[in-house]
Amino acid sequence: MWQKVAKTSEIENSQGKTVQAGTVAIALFKADGQFYAIDNVCPHRGGPLGEGYLDGAEVTCPWHAWTFDVKTGECKNIPNVKQKSFPVKIEGDDILVDA
Repeated sequence: MWQKVAKTSEIENSQGKTVQAGTVAIALFKADGQFYAIDNVCPHRGGPLGEGYLDGAEVTCPWHAWTFDVKTGECKNIPNVKQKSFPVKIEGDDILVDA
């Protein structure tokens, strides 16, 4: 179900933000001019990925430095670990996530 989570003006390029889509915490990123959404809770120890350091399309968890591709959710540290990713669409100035 598509839910409005933010305005496009709230996130600069190469930044992330934690948003809520209903009861789901989402890490929302703007990388290379595009918006991406993955599960905010790092599978390692529950760190907030939306507060992580974004380098290109890779976010590093601020707690223990696990790195994820924001486009696919794939973990760069452990190949068989993957964050859930969510479709994103823009309507006017609104960012919507299908979560």
